[in-house]
Formats: sequence, C-alpha cells, structure tokens
Amino acid sequence: MNNREMLEQLLKESGAILNGHFKLTSGRHSNVYFEKFRVIENPKALSALCTEIAEHFKDQVDIVAGPTTGGIIIAFEVARQMGLNAVYVESVEGVKTLRRGASVPENARVLIVDDVLTTGLSIHETAQAISGAGGTIAGVGVLIDRAPNAIDFGAPYFASYKVEAESWAEDEIPDWLARIPITKPGTRA
Repeated sequence: MNNREMLEQLLKESGAILNGHFKLTSGRHSNVYFEKFRVIENPKALSALCTEIAEHFKDQVDIVAGPTTGGIIIAFEVARQMGLNAVYVESVEGVKTLRRGASVPENARVLIVDDVLTTGLSIHETAQAISGAGGTIAGVGVLIDRAPNAIDFGAPYFASYKVEAESWAEDEIPDWLARIPITKPGTRA
C-alpha cells in the first residue's frame, strides 16, 4: 500500500469523507464533504497527515501558525513534530489576528497550516495576520486539498492529501444535487 492509499484508508476509517448535499463554508455546494473533526478526533490519522506536512517543510521554517478552530490542533501537531513553537490566529469581529499575548519574531519564517482547502480564504486571512505581525510566509500546508484549481499563496504549498471534489455556486447546482436535502457543516456562520 502506498502512502496516498494509506492516508485515504485512514480518512475513510475515521469517517472524514461524507457524501450528500453540503453547503460549504465558502457558500458553494458539493456532494462530498470532509469532516475535519473526524480526522482531528483520530490521533493516528491526524498525526499521519501532519507528518506529511512536517517532513515536506523540514528545516525551512521557524514557527507554525494555524487559524481557529481546526488549525490550532494541526499547528500544534506539525510544530511538535518539527520541534518548533506554534501560534494561533483567531477571529476578532471578523478579522483574523494574534491574541492572548501571542507574537511572531520579526522576519520569522512562518508555516501556515489548515485543515481543508476549498477557496483559501482562511489561509489568506491568516497570512495577512502573520505578515502584519512581522512574520514572513515561508509555506502553506493543508491536511486535505479539495480546491478545484491551484491557489497562489505567494509561498510554497503542500497538501497531505489531494482529492477531486466538485463544488458549485448557488445558481449552478445540478438538478440531481438540488433534490438532496442540504446539510451545512463547517465553522463559519
């Protein structure tokens, strides 16, 4: 079994891959959803996915950053595996920011990590907060990449697991998907 097959098996066993009609946090609709909390609840799956990121960016970064909510645990685990510190970026009145006395050393090479990539909004917001705090974005790593097209983060990018998953705008939903009751998972209101 190759590494991709092992990761896919861990994702399926953890219950992270769901089928149905989902309204994603981006506002788009999909027939596939990745429930990141099933991965985060499964230390074996989370550790394996984080190992992929940690090994990819080994010796290239000084600190690891992740956005709330899921990104906190991912940042902690990747930083732990790399022997680095982690910082967490939170939303305050809709704006991502460092809180609770957290700081980034000036010009520190920061690896931003997150759970599931669809549009890249959370990563871009996190990058803005890190740059504003004086850090340099040295890389972006995600557990699962479900984005239909490559996204430019202005830094090296890596996904532990890439999956082909279509999504549609509200006015483009196929009839077969529209007949399935909508579930709205995710963390954004």
